[in-house]
Amino acid sequence: MTQKEAMTRQDDRTRRLTEALRDAGVRVTRQRAALLSVLARADDHPEAVELHRRAESELPGISLSTVYRTLSALESQGVIHRHQFEGAPARFEHAESAHHDHMIDVDSGEVIEFASERIEKLQAEIARELGYDIVHHRLELYVRRKGTGSDG
Repeated sequence: MTQKEAMTRQDDRTRRLTEALRDAGVRVTRQRAALLSVLARADDHPEAVELHRRAESELPGISLSTVYRTLSALESQGVIHRHQFEGAPARFEHAESAHHDHMIDVDSGEVIEFASERIEKLQAEIARELGYDIVHHRLELYVRRKGTGSDG
């Protein structure tokens, strides 16, 4: 992706996030605008505290409670997803991305996104065999790199 394409994507994300806040009846203050800018640039799965740290470096004085309230409003508008991975604070990501699943490295906390057509087909097949259609699903694999820690 070129730098120009990345900037355009960030601008589009910022616009969507801003519109979602306004649609939720939330005023877009300078603090919230700084947070939206940080969130638009995030291509990882940051926790609220990490988003606060990033926004604070752009606009000192932003409160953590503003971050939490803003994230809650954005989540209710469906423009971000909250992930509550086992044993860790909630993490957030853009809702615009195509469906994917997550692997969470239990040693480092790193979140790795992946997509597998084989897994998707198998899940649909199992649901169908049991008389169901999948409405929504989320797959989280907790992993450890081979050769580190206890391998089982």
